Amino acid sequence: MSFSNLLIADQAGVRTITIDRPAQLNALNRETIAELDRALDEADADATVRVLILTGSGPKAFVAGADIKEFAHFSVDEGRALSADGQKKLFDHVERMSKPVIAAVNGFALGGGLELAMSCHLRVASDNARMGLPEVSLGVIPGYGGTQRLARLVGKGKAMEMIFTAGMIKADEALQWGLVNHVVPQDQLPAKCNELAAAILKNSSTALAAAIRAVNAGYEPDVNGLQREIEEFGNCFGTADFKEGTSAFLEKRAANFTGA
Repeated sequence: MSFSNLLIADQAGVRTITIDRPAQLNALNRETIAELDRALDEADADATVRVLILTGSGPKAFVAGADIKEFAHFSVDEGRALSADGQKKLFDHVERMSKPVIAAVNGFALGGGLELAMSCHLRVASDNARMGLPEVSLGVIPGYGGTQRLARLVGKGKAMEMIFTAGMIKADEALQWGLVNHVVPQDQLPAKCNELAAAILKNSSTALAAAIRAVNAGYEPDVNGLQREIEEFGNCFGTADFKEGTSAFLEKRAANFTGA
């Protein structure tokens, strides 16, 4: 499937999805969100894809926010629908992917851009990256999961400070607060993301999917995360990957996982 706003590249089990709207600093409009929804479905269904890297086109921005001109005149009901639709199609979709998703934050990650990065399982930022949720300066609040995911990552107090001030923080501060996993020079960002992907590729894809489900369960309302862990742990014993992994360990050889 071809995309108007995305670039897709595959290499050795890793699919890189690049949001390609550099003239708009890769801002998320509804068309791009719909395309990302389809691209994620394709990646999840493709057995040759085992890790995803999500990034933005150009040297300035990962995603500089949502496309404000699309919703500047929305009503209350339209605003609620915009938030619900975006969360379902993209932000929750990324978080619940069965394959690890790495955000390569290559510049500004503001508003919906930071919310997208926070939806990913891992975040690597270039040293020129700037992150923030400026929505209150527009008379609105983050609507794509920002009030929830930011607090989970950096704590309630820091999240409220970032949201209340509408300011940006630098990559080093984001690292200090646990908002990103790594910070590297911009020219080393692709290599660092591929290094992480290579480490992930050595492991069982069925176990990785189970781990994603178990970790996410701890943040779902009315779900017992520890009970979900018990269930996912037990289910792993019925997989071919478990049999291969334990056999390889006992035989002192490298495992050859099939993802079954």
